[in-house]
Amino acid sequence: MASQKSSVDRAYVRLHKMAVNFEFKPEERLNESSLAVKLGASRTPLREALNRLVAEGLLTLKNGRGFFCRSLSPARIHELYEARAAIETEALIRAIERASDQEIRVVLDYLNDTESTYDTCDSLPDLLEMDEEFHMRLAELSNNSELLRMLENINGRIRYVRLINLQLIKSNTKGMVEQATKLSAHRIIIEAVAQRDLDTAVSALRKHIERRREETTEAVRIAYSQLYVPAY
Repeated sequence: MASQKSSVDRAYVRLHKMAVNFEFKPEERLNESSLAVKLGASRTPLREALNRLVAEGLLTLKNGRGFFCRSLSPARIHELYEARAAIETEALIRAIERASDQEIRVVLDYLNDTESTYDTCDSLPDLLEMDEEFHMRLAELSNNSELLRMLENINGRIRYVRLINLQLIKSNTKGMVEQATKLSAHRIIIEAVAQRDLDTAVSALRKHIERRREETTEAVRIAYSQLYVPAY
C-alpha cells in the first residue's frame, strides 16, 4: 500500500507541474499509455494521480472519452481572478482580526528582504515566485488552513497566465516603471494590516489583483501564440 501511495505521489507531482505549465495543450486529450511510459507509472497510480488533478481543476474528465487538459479562455481566467480576490480578501480580514504584531512583522521583514531583489530580477519565474510567496505569507496570517489550500490551488491554475502578464510588463517602458512600484503595493497592504486599517488594506489588495485581471484577454492571446508555436 505504501509503495502504491508513493507511486501515486510521484506521478501526481510530475503531472501537476505539466498541467500547471500547459505542457498539455488547452483541451487536449491526454494519452494515458504514453504518460504511463513517460512517467514510469502503472495504470492504477497514474489514474489516481490524474483524478486528483481533475478534483483540483487542472484537468477535466469527460465520460467515455478520458482525461483532458483544462481550457484556457479569458472568461475562465477572469473567474479564477475573481475567486483569488475573494479568497485573499477574506484571508486579509481574518489576518487583521487574528494575527499578532510579531507575525505581521515577519511578513514585513520578508518584504524588506526581497524588495531590492525584486526590482533587479530578470527571471520571470523568480519574480512570480516572490510575488506568490508574499501573498501566501499574507494569507497565512489568517490562521485558516482552508483559505490557504484554496489560494494555493488558484495560484497553480493562473500561474501560466501570470507569467505572461509579467512578460507584458517587462516588454514596455511603462511596465518597467510598474514593476519597480509593484512592491510598493505590497508595502501599502502589509503596513495597513500592521495598523489594523481594514479599509485601506482591502482596497489596496483588491486594486492590486484587479489590475492583473484586466490584462487577461491579451495575456491569453499571447499564451496561445506561445503554446502553439511550431517546434523546429
